[in-house]
Amino acid sequence: MANKRDLPPINAGALADISFLLLIFFLVTTTMVSDRGLSRILPPWEEEKNEMDVKERNVLSVFINLRNEIMVGGERMELTELKDRAKIFIQNRYDDPNLPEKEITEIELIGEFPVSSGIVSVLSDRGTSYGMYIAVQNELTRAFNEIRDEVSFRFFGRPYTDPGLTNAQRIAVQQAVPLKISEAEQRDMAGGQ
Repeated sequence: MANKRDLPPINAGALADISFLLLIFFLVTTTMVSDRGLSRILPPWEEEKNEMDVKERNVLSVFINLRNEIMVGGERMELTELKDRAKIFIQNRYDDPNLPEKEITEIELIGEFPVSSGIVSVLSDRGTSYGMYIAVQNELTRAFNEIRDEVSFRFFGRPYTDPGLTNAQRIAVQQAVPLKISEAEQRDMAGGQ
């Protein structure tokens, strides 16, 4: 028979310690991408609140109740209708006296342009789901972005989101169609409207 050498046993205790340390290392150094939210640039904080006089015709009120139902300007509306309703409000193409006023503003690269005084005010119940709140915000943002695309095409021949648009052109479009979404404080609405 051939010589068989006896191999010493491997101590598995040290391997378990090393595996545990590697697991801890990867858990600590790995970042999880789980951020969800809204991309908004907030105005600077002011200690004194300046009360603004805003005409009723210049405000589109959007309420979301605890059952995730949407009320726009006092009438119930489906989420799929919200973007188009917001666009009609913001643009006021036919100068309807019940829709927002427009102010003729001189904008660099565009010239004189009728800028809407319209503000979309979002108010939600404390019981409103986060998903519905985000969906409403997305629809309102889409309305503003579609109008910005139209203005950008009209003056610069490309959409607002086109990377070929210069920074000055992008700023001009933002001045022509300012994103005016007001976040009203959440409250408990009795009956859910």
